[in-house]
Amino acid sequence: MKKEEKASLSIMKIICISIILILISGIGVMAVNTKLSDVKIILQNGYEMTALTSKTKVSEILEENNILLEENQKTIPDLNSEITAGESIKITDKSYQEVQIAKIEEQGVETSLNQLLENYAPITEKIVVEQVAIPYETITKNATGDTTNATNKVLKQGQDGLKEVTYKVKYQNEIEIEKIALSEVVVKEPVNKIVQVQKVATSRASTLPRTSDSTGGTTFKVTAYCPCAKCCGKASGRTAAGTKATAGRTVAASSQFAFGTKLNIGGHTYVVEDRGGAVKGNKIDIFVNSHAEALQWGVRYLNVNVVN
Repeated sequence: MKKEEKASLSIMKIICISIILILISGIGVMAVNTKLSDVKIILQNGYEMTALTSKTKVSEILEENNILLEENQKTIPDLNSEITAGESIKITDKSYQEVQIAKIEEQGVETSLNQLLENYAPITEKIVVEQVAIPYETITKNATGDTTNATNKVLKQGQDGLKEVTYKVKYQNEIEIEKIALSEVVVKEPVNKIVQVQKVATSRASTLPRTSDSTGGTTFKVTAYCPCAKCCGKASGRTAAGTKATAGRTVAASSQFAFGTKLNIGGHTYVVEDRGGAVKGNKIDIFVNSHAEALQWGVRYLNVNVVN
């Protein structure tokens, strides 16, 4: 009996050892067949960790690493997505995108992929050279000593100059969004107009004669002004009479002329609609559209008549 018991124990030992070897072999085969991959997990606070896992689903990887999402958090990609080795799982606040979408819907903005691409279109820069005119000025030389009875004689005609201005221009979607002047070079200097004031053999009348034509009259010093800050100190475009200043019609004169008085100045009829602190006595300002025109007009001495 003892021999039989010993034989049975030996057989049992052999069986147990065989089972253990089979289990170890199976575990080794499973380990070989299971593919492990590195996945980076980025938490909302910016902390990064690398997880070695055999899982591919985002939710399973987070569960395997004991990471629980709060109610206001989401993952990129989402929890049901599959990822592969080398990819990342980012945990972020899901309210940001929802707020942006809500704002767009409130404003009634319909966006498309093309519109979004246009908003992120690259900005290009170009260097552009442009030619710009330099207005000439009118220089008046008084050769009379008394500007009351005088006439104008043009000694030299004026001519605009020319300069080249170099700009740095920025474009987005072929639309100019910024233009900065870098430098300028004068190509041609302007030629100033020179006018000489000469005495005429006419006597100064104490008052202006009222006439319906342009003969006779009193010589006035006639200048020009525009609605810019240099000329008026304001740019409202309204006259002292309350009308809209208009080139070719409006003149500023002293209070010796009531508003609405028509004056023949150099063969053209104007209407007194404005006043001016410097417009006194025999001085009249005619209204023009730009400061360049006012400079070109300069100072002229012309016969002025009241038109009936």
